Amino acid sequence: MKLSSRFALDILFVLAGAFLTVTAMSFTAPVAGWIAFGVFTGLAVLALATSVFARRTSQRIGHAVIGLVALWSLVAALVFSGPVLTWLIFADAIALAVAAIADLTAHEIAEEHVVHRLEVTQATGAAA
Repeated sequence: MKLSSRFALDILFVLAGAFLTVTAMSFTAPVAGWIAFGVFTGLAVLALATSVFARRTSQRIGHAVIGLVALWSLVAALVFSGPVLTWLIFADAIALAVAAIADLTAHEIAEEHVVHRLEVTQATGAAA
C-alpha cells in the first residue's frame, strides 16, 4: 500500500502547527519569532511548491491556503515583537493546523470511495 504524498504533507503541516504552538508559549518572543520565521518559511515554500505541481484542484487549493497562512505568519514574525508576536505565532500555528486538518478532511472525502469500496461476488461453483 502506498502512502499518499498529500496525506504525508498534511500530517507534516499539522505537526509543524503543534510544534509552533508549543514554541510560542515556551520561548521568549524574539526566540519564538526566529523559530517561527524559519519554520514558516520552509512550510510556505513546501506548500506553495506542492500547490503548483499538484494534479488535483482540491490539493492545489488546500496547499495554497496553507502556503498563504505560512506566508502571512513569516511576515508577522518579522514585523511584530513582544507579547503581540507571541500570540500571533500561537494563533498562526493553530490556523496552520486547522488548514492542514481541513485539507486532510478534503483528501479523505475525495478518496473515501476508493478506500471503502468492496465488491461481493458469489462463487459460480458447486454449492456447499
